[in-house]
Amino acid sequence: MNKYNTSPEQLTVARQLLRWTLLVLPVALAAGSLVALFLWLLEWATQFRWAHSWLLYGLPFAGIGIYWLYRLAGRNAEKGNNLIMEEIHQPGGGVPARMAPLVLLTTIITHLFGGSAGREGTAVQIGGSIAGWIARKLGLTPKDTRILLMTGIAAGFGAVFGTPVTGAVFALEVLAIGVMRYDALVPCLIAAVLADWVCSAWGITHTHYSIHYTGKAVMEYWPFVHLDLWLLVKVILGGVAFGLSSFLFSTLMHRIKHHANAYIKIPWLVPFAGGLLIIGLTFVAGTTDYLGLGVHSASPDGISIVAAFDAGHAINPWSWLWKLVFTAITLGMGFKGGEVTPLFFIGATLGHTLAVLLGAPVDLFAGLGFVAVFAGATNTPIACTLMGIELFGADHTLYLAVACFTAYYFSGHTGIYGAQRLGVPKYTRPE
Repeated sequence: MNKYNTSPEQLTVARQLLRWTLLVLPVALAAGSLVALFLWLLEWATQFRWAHSWLLYGLPFAGIGIYWLYRLAGRNAEKGNNLIMEEIHQPGGGVPARMAPLVLLTTIITHLFGGSAGREGTAVQIGGSIAGWIARKLGLTPKDTRILLMTGIAAGFGAVFGTPVTGAVFALEVLAIGVMRYDALVPCLIAAVLADWVCSAWGITHTHYSIHYTGKAVMEYWPFVHLDLWLLVKVILGGVAFGLSSFLFSTLMHRIKHHANAYIKIPWLVPFAGGLLIIGLTFVAGTTDYLGLGVHSASPDGISIVAAFDAGHAINPWSWLWKLVFTAITLGMGFKGGEVTPLFFIGATLGHTLAVLLGAPVDLFAGLGFVAVFAGATNTPIACTLMGIELFGADHTLYLAVACFTAYYFSGHTGIYGAQRLGVPKYTRPE
C-alpha cells in the first residue's frame, strides 16, 4: 500500500467529524447565546439585589412562585441535571425543551431575592434541553441522541465559565465515577469551544483569577526534585480537607432535601420555609456575603471568591462553612441554580483559611480549594485539574492535580448528582 494513500478508516473519521460538527453547530450557537443572556441577567439581578436589600424578605414568596412554575409547566424538567444524565445513561422520555426557559427564569428569581446558588446547573440544563430538542427534530438514534446530550452539557459548562477544555472533559467524566467513554470526546470539544466563542461574541466576560505565587524549590540533597516537598505535604493535607468539605456539602444538601420533603407535608411550604431559614441565617451571620453567587461582594471589605485570593483580605475562618449551609438549604429546599460557583466559594475561602493555618501561599491554596472542592463534589478530578490550568495557568499543575485527586478520594462515593453512576469504586475493601 502506498504510504501516502488515505485509508478508508481515516475517510470514515473525517466524514464523522464533519457530520458531528454540523450537528453540534446549532447546539453551540443556541447554548452560547442563551448562556450569554443568562449571565447578563444574572449580573443584573445581583446588582439590583445589592441596591435593594429588602428583596431578601421576598425570598420565601419567590420560593412559592418557583414551586408553582414547575408544578404548572415543569413536570419532569424539575429533575434538572439529573434528568439529562439519566437520559444519557438510559434513553426514556427525553429532555423537554421547556427546561431551558424554566431554569433560566427560576435561577434569576432565586438570585434576585438572595438565594445562595450557582450558575453551572442552569447552563448545563440550557445546553441539554437544546440538544434534546434538536435530537428529536432530526430524529436521531438513541446512540446519537446520547452523544448530542453530552455536547449540550459541554457547551453549557464551557460557555458559562469560559473553560471549553474543562467543559468537554466534564461532560465525559461526570456521568460515572471512575469511568470515561471517549465516543463523544471530539463532538464535546467542538461544542464547548464554539459555545464559549458565541458567548464571548455577545460581549460577556468572565472573572479573572490569578495565582501570583512563583516559588520553586530545588532540594539541596535531591537535585532531581524541582518543587517544594514541604509545600506538597501541605497541599495533600489541604486536599483531604477539601474532599471532606465536598462530602459534607453533598451529604447535607441531600439530607435537607429528604427531610424537608418528609416532614413538611405541604409541598409549596418547603421553599417557603427554606426562604425563612435563609433570612434567619443572614441575621445570625451578620452579613449578606453568603447570599447569591459570591464571586464578588457588595462591600469592598466583604467576603467573596475574589477576596479569598488576597492574602491581605480578612476572611472569616468559618466563611466556607457558612456558605456551605446557605447553599445546601437553598438548593435542598427547592430553589434553582447550580452548585458549582458556591463550591468555588467554599473551596477558595477554606483554602485561604488553611493557608493561614499552615503557613502556605494564600493565593495558591485559594486556587487549589477553588477547583478541588468542586472535584470532590462532582467526582471529576481530571476536568477540575484542567479547569485550574485554564483559569490559573500551568505553573502549578502538579499541585492542582494532587489537590483535586486527593479531594476526589476523600469525598467518598457521594456527589451532588444523584444520577451519577458508580463505574469503578475509589477503593476496594480488603478481603
